Amino acid sequence: MSERYPKIRIRADFSGERIQEGLRFEFYMRRPHTEMARAVMRSMDTYLRAVGAENLGLYVDEEGDWQELDAAGWALIRRNLLEMRWPRVILGDAAIGQDRYRFEYHGSARIDDPEWRGSDKEACVVSFWLSTEYLEAHGPGQVRALALEVAACLPWCSGNGGLAFMGPTYCLGVTREIRDRCFRYPGMDIPDADLYARDIGTRVRGPSWLTFLGQPVLGELGGVAALRSRLHSPDTTVRELDGDRAVVTLGEWPDAGDTEQGRTLPAYRELARVLEPWLYESQSLGSDFPPEDMRRWVRRFVD
Repeated sequence: MSERYPKIRIRADFSGERIQEGLRFEFYMRRPHTEMARAVMRSMDTYLRAVGAENLGLYVDEEGDWQELDAAGWALIRRNLLEMRWPRVILGDAAIGQDRYRFEYHGSARIDDPEWRGSDKEACVVSFWLSTEYLEAHGPGQVRALALEVAACLPWCSGNGGLAFMGPTYCLGVTREIRDRCFRYPGMDIPDADLYARDIGTRVRGPSWLTFLGQPVLGELGGVAALRSRLHSPDTTVRELDGDRAVVTLGEWPDAGDTEQGRTLPAYRELARVLEPWLYESQSLGSDFPPEDMRRWVRRFVD
């Protein structure tokens, strides 16, 4: 195990809920779901083969309740992905009370629909969750390869992958627990695919261990060569991908950072300064995470 990997462990149980550290890979796509339903399906299947479909044991039904993911549930999920115009698919961990693995997709058929207000800001968003135990067992190279494999299926504009706070942000008190920790660990993301799908458009969510950049932002940066020339941290790499896209990797291992220990993640700060003109400043997560705190967290690497 690399000594550079931050062996933090966040396990906070309260009011019957839990937050913990994990990894997530999230991709933002400015294309109607109806044009890429099969691509999303392929990406989901790639993820399931890697983590084991048996590790996903629940799904969210149309009423928002968790149901057992049996054969009928799998058939429903696949039918919804292929046939619905704006599906919401959430698959949860088979282990009750755990958030080691999750697949989440929010699709929209009204991207750039002139008759729908705000459609110029919407995006389809897909999210894949992994446990840090998976990272430790398989190593960062295999995890990075998995992220690239699921990404290859998708027509994303941007994406992020790295350490994150895992937990039900929609539950009372969860965002307060995250807010109390997120400024100490700046390398950890706050995943909320539903929130970001509403208005991220083609903007980017700032730096993470793996930062995926496509069009139009990569083109406005001047392309891969221009991006590479502006990043000088020794452990930063820029890899060109198909479709005029690229992925920036900030170090061999994902890093949570720790401001109390003086680990402020200079490579993340360097990339954040490059991406600042296109930075997506997300909405508040609720009264436990007010807008002024959210803005300070979004801009934690640039202010």
